[in-house]
Amino acid sequence: MTAAAARRAALAAQALDAPVRAGVAPDRGTLKRLVRRLGLLQLDSVNVAVRAHYAPPFARLGSYDRDVLDALAWPQTAADRRRRAFVEFWAHEASLVPVEDWPLLRWRMRDNTARTSRWLGSALEHRPDILDAVHDAVAAHGPLEAREVEEVLGHAGERKARAYGGWWQRSDVKVACEHLFATGVLTTGTRRGFRRAYAVTEDVLPPHVLARDPDRAEAMRELTRRAAGALGVATEPDLRDHYRLPPAESRAAVAELVDAGELVPVEVAGWDAPAYRAAGARVPRKVAGRALLAPFDPLVWFRPRTERIFGFEYRIGIYTPADQRTHGYYVFPFLLDGQLVGRVDLKTDRAAGVLRVPGAFAEPGSAERGADEARVAAEMAGALQEMAAWLGVGDVVVEGGPLAPALSRALRYAEAG
Repeated sequence: MTAAAARRAALAAQALDAPVRAGVAPDRGTLKRLVRRLGLLQLDSVNVAVRAHYAPPFARLGSYDRDVLDALAWPQTAADRRRRAFVEFWAHEASLVPVEDWPLLRWRMRDNTARTSRWLGSALEHRPDILDAVHDAVAAHGPLEAREVEEVLGHAGERKARAYGGWWQRSDVKVACEHLFATGVLTTGTRRGFRRAYAVTEDVLPPHVLARDPDRAEAMRELTRRAAGALGVATEPDLRDHYRLPPAESRAAVAELVDAGELVPVEVAGWDAPAYRAAGARVPRKVAGRALLAPFDPLVWFRPRTERIFGFEYRIGIYTPADQRTHGYYVFPFLLDGQLVGRVDLKTDRAAGVLRVPGAFAEPGSAERGADEARVAAEMAGALQEMAAWLGVGDVVVEGGPLAPALSRALRYAEAG
């Protein structure tokens, strides 16, 4: 298989092989089908441009109502709760997954139950019954945020325990909530201001989902099957990363799916590892369209795959010291006709009502791939204007980067009509 064909297959699997359909407002069904196709949407608390889970649907569907996605994931009304489509759990990272896929992650819940961590041990030292107490409080009063659980238990204002390698200071109650979430006892009932409000899982998921309990090997095969469908053509580490499966079990699942004819081994020119094509994966003759891809978009989140397929080295600025950032803080790769031809650092200035571009860049060699600087700038300008309109802000303000002059000209030309 040529590298170009593998790239087209990957883009088709990710629903990024054709232009967004103009004038079609994505509805609940469209969003549900897209998340099923991708397998999950990664969650992240950073809101400098737009929250991570909102961006992949926009890249593939264009402007849509984020409230519709919220209602599918974090319903506020009884009617919406009956139609909940997504639930949170640790899949790739913290993620939204289709409700029916929750049982496929029971093995991870059991692994988390078996682990005794220092931070949970510290919480238990201070109050040995804290897990039962938190569960009972949420069962009686939920959905509750951690601070609300603290109030119910009379823990408000208590000391903060260092947890998760020192990234956050968290109270013992918050640590207990997160442990119960990781073990499947609690889930996210809803979110308020993006703060997780915990609920007892039995109060959120339907009985037929709770009744499913696939064995570990079956779950590994099914998750690998879903990953293969979402990736099109992939190495075993690519497939493994999608749901962060254990290496040995991932390799076993791939071998079993190959034996079953569901994965087809292929050799991709220029790839340094064996690859597998999902049986029936579509390989379009050409791809078209443009998209701004958030740092946590599934097309680019596994950096070795991004570099192998697109020759695109990518590092998230938010995890990089300021003096070591090469392109900015929250950088979106720019996809045009199947190639990553640029990148743009974005910040939504909600107070000023503008979408700021601290840095805009064209990729070296883009002209050889049919996208010279003027075209990259023109297409990027259009994509940025569409994003600004979707986010409900006004102008796009270009502030820096080598592509800034051309991008500013393209924006002025577009505004002039």
